[in-house]
Formats: sequence, structure tokens, C-alpha cells
Amino acid sequence: MTNSNKILAIMTAVIQEQDEDIAMRSLEELQVPVIHLASTGGFLGRRNATLLIGLPEGGEEKVLETLQTSCRQRIEYLAIPLEGSPLPMPTPVPITVGGATMFILPVERFEEF
Repeated sequence: MTNSNKILAIMTAVIQEQDEDIAMRSLEELQVPVIHLASTGGFLGRRNATLLIGLPEGGEEKVLETLQTSCRQRIEYLAIPLEGSPLPMPTPVPITVGGATMFILPVERFEEF
């Protein structure tokens, strides 16, 4: 894929900060245009990376494969106070975080200057 291909869609991918470097390097190898935005979100309030990725014709599946390979899910433990306990003894609860959340939006107009 080259930047000279017509951009047909924009993929918005929200990934964990830990996966940002490998995801960006992998997308650069595909030669797709990428813009990185720092973001925070989710119920844990962790730092994320939001990537805006230009999808040329026929490039959607390759980008999806690349992100699936470079953005993995992890188990983290969140300390939650035990209900009904007289002492505030937090209990570690496993939470699955990570991976990628993606939205694909059509592009009506694209200009580069």
C-alpha cells in the first residue's frame, strides 16, 4: 500500500499505551497514513492511544490484521474493597484490558496539500 492510493475510509483505533510503539511501527511498514492522539478512557481511566488511520482501497483487512497482531489483551488486577467487611481490606479482582477498539468511517472528501 502506498500513500498515493485514494483514501476511502478512516479507521479510528483506540489501543493501550503499551501497544502504541509496535502498532505504529507495524502500520508504518504498511505505508498507511496514521495520526496519533493521546487519550484517556475506559472505566479504569488508563492512558490510551487513539490512532486515525487512512484506509486506501483494499487496505482494510491488512490494517485489521496488523492491529490484531500488535495489540494484545492483558489481565490486570484491580483492588476492590470487600463488601460487608468491617475492615477496608481490598481484594484483587482480575480484569481483562487491552486489545483494540476500532471504528471505520467512510471518507467523502480527501485533500492533501
